[in-house]
Amino acid sequence: MIRIGVIGSGSGTNFASIAESVANGTLTGVEIALVISDKENAKILERARSYSIPAVYLSADEYKTKLAGEQEAGYIQALRDARVDYVVLAGFMRMVKSGLLEAFKGHILNIHPALLPAFPGLASWKQAVEYGAKFSGCTVHFVDMGMDTGAIIAQAAVPIQSTDTAESLHARIQEQEHKLYPQVLQWIADGRLRVEGRIVHIA
Repeated sequence: MIRIGVIGSGSGTNFASIAESVANGTLTGVEIALVISDKENAKILERARSYSIPAVYLSADEYKTKLAGEQEAGYIQALRDARVDYVVLAGFMRMVKSGLLEAFKGHILNIHPALLPAFPGLASWKQAVEYGAKFSGCTVHFVDMGMDTGAIIAQAAVPIQSTDTAESLHARIQEQEHKLYPQVLQWIADGRLRVEGRIVHIA
């Protein structure tokens, strides 16, 4: 059994897909120990409580775009107190810095709505449509000091249609996100991942 801590800033749809997979038994060997948000009224907290999962708001507003300093230390302590094995970022809109990375080294995951390394950063679905790309999708990756630069675990491709808007593409990408994130967590729970540098092998 692995215990995960989920950190998010928004509505928490990826969290909900994980929580529902645990609840209905399609994701086994995983327990959601804690949900943290940097937004006091974030829907992810409401969703967590609906599953009777401990959910807390912890301010991170000392810095606009990153989690650092004393507030980072508060996140680390909360995750340690919850005996978390893996940290799962689900729409967390801040850069993770060295403190958290060292505390949970090699055990922090993120999901990004693009086929990395293409279109890192914000609103990647919009970037893809405006660029004229033929495919987009989503990527689950380990987190490092860069922006969406960690080793790639798994990806799901989504064709971009000529009639797509940024919004319609984003909706289809989210459908794949909600399948891919629980799948990756199942591989981890089953001990199927092996990492060699930037290469992630799935047994």
